[in-house]
Amino acid sequence: MQPDTRKLLRTGLWIFGTGVAAVLAIHLFFGGIGHQGPHTNSGWLALMVAMGCLPTGSLTLLLALLKLIGDRRR
Repeated sequence: MQPDTRKLLRTGLWIFGTGVAAVLAIHLFFGGIGHQGPHTNSGWLALMVAMGCLPTGSLTLLLALLKLIGDRRR
């Protein structure tokens, strides 16, 4: 595996993991999400982190996986 592919995978996992941790924090520590959104200000902040990290981490992981497949074909 090339170093840049490894770095992409690691970065994608960290970003996606941060989003997952934010979602877990909303439900476990910040009172969950009701009909009108999270119940606390910290819950709203965690929701914003999750909404930023989950799509970005997913796309970074997708890029890294496609690059890994491309590297193996060479």
